[in-house]
Amino acid sequence: MNTILDKLSEWGLNLYLTKEQILSWFVYDPENPLLFSSALFLGFFLVFYLVYTLTKKHIYFRIVYVLLFSFFFYYKAGGTFFILLIFSCIVNYIFSGIMYSSKNKNEQKFYLTFIILVNLFLLGYFKYTNFFIDNINNISGLNLSFHNIVLPIGISFYTFQAISYNVDLYKKQIEPAKSLFDFSFYLSFFPQLVAGPIVRAKEFLPQVRQNVTLSRSNASAALFMILSGLIKKAVISDYISLNFVDRVFDSPINYTAFENLMAVYGYTLQIYCDFSGYSDMAIGLALLMGFTLPQNFNSPYKSASITEFWKRWHISLSSWLRDYLYIPMGGNRKGKVRTYVNLFLTMLIGGLWHGAAWKFVVWGGLHGVLLVIERFFKQYIKLPSNILIRILSIILTFHFVAFCWIFFRAGSFGTAYDILSQIKGLDFNIQDWIIIISAYRNVFILIAIGFVLHFIPERISVGTRTLFEKTPMIVKAVIIGSIFWVVYATASSGPQPFIYFQF
Repeated sequence: MNTILDKLSEWGLNLYLTKEQILSWFVYDPENPLLFSSALFLGFFLVFYLVYTLTKKHIYFRIVYVLLFSFFFYYKAGGTFFILLIFSCIVNYIFSGIMYSSKNKNEQKFYLTFIILVNLFLLGYFKYTNFFIDNINNISGLNLSFHNIVLPIGISFYTFQAISYNVDLYKKQIEPAKSLFDFSFYLSFFPQLVAGPIVRAKEFLPQVRQNVTLSRSNASAALFMILSGLIKKAVISDYISLNFVDRVFDSPINYTAFENLMAVYGYTLQIYCDFSGYSDMAIGLALLMGFTLPQNFNSPYKSASITEFWKRWHISLSSWLRDYLYIPMGGNRKGKVRTYVNLFLTMLIGGLWHGAAWKFVVWGGLHGVLLVIERFFKQYIKLPSNILIRILSIILTFHFVAFCWIFFRAGSFGTAYDILSQIKGLDFNIQDWIIIISAYRNVFILIAIGFVLHFIPERISVGTRTLFEKTPMIVKAVIIGSIFWVVYATASSGPQPFIYFQF
């Protein structure tokens, strides 16, 4: 009898724990935010998508349903800051509507200025207040303090989307959203909400009320993008980060010159796989739902110049900076000197957008300087157009980008200096290199695989995608299962936050 009671008690305890676990799925945990690469998100999305497929003919229900799930997703990813997102949706919609309906040009300018300032104030308050206070203290010797301000996840992305919507509306390039729900749907669409791509209203709003269709080709393309993004993030980026890159960047003086150099190469691959992996998953998830999001990466390390790099890297941000910052500042319309200044300032601000720290300003400034240098010398030097020159240009561009990533990743300028000092002492010692490579065998294999996948010709990538689309469903299921097994097998710990979540 006691044995039976003990067993029932045990079952009761297990049942209680299971209830707690289920409850935890719906409550925000700052230690475990909801990530695309997590099993919890997969479960949520499968349930969400099952109901979503039943909303094809019910546009209004679909809009509200996706909107509620987007707010829930943001809550699980960023906590109570979903209230700030709702506030941003309401304020932008109301004042953009007032601006659009006004017949007075001066009033329109006033409302546009006002709503842009509101958006910039929210972004500036949460993102830069502590940064400015710290700098004032450092300069003045004061000890000013402010309550700890937590950066809302994704605020930089949805703020830029809100600004672009208002500017395009002011210029009469788009029609206003049909309702608050439509606008909120655009601003909070969960696949790209917290880390982009930054979507333009003129591209997305017309899709909100369209009939949802999903061809077999689009479904296959969506699955391919989700799986490739998952491999980039959970297999390559997370593994080399946890098992090598983070260790070296945390304490570079404890590692050899070769290890420091390889950590720089590793981070160069890591940040690409992390961010483009998120973008691939976001675009794929949206495509499964019948929505098209813009391409955000196009093999950026194949670039033969920094100008080309910024046409391939974080395309939605670079194009946003061009259209809503560089061109309004005068672009290239006010003389060469002004063009150079505009280019440099745009990249400087772009660097500051990435984070409230001087290292990001330096990172953006370095890119800005080289953009100016390239534009200046392009007038006088015409390089021969052949494969050798392009390969050399790609190698030089890649190493400049990798050099700049040191400042982006390092915890401080002191750490960046230590890394560069260690690398400066590099000597050719093949035996020592082989020992290090052997010690980090799996890491170096993944780094090699990552770069090979990145640099393979475009026709091979397209061919692989086409082959996946043509495979039978049972084969696709086997591939999907195999990839999830690889993700599970390579996971050193739980899913790691995406790098750009901090921006």
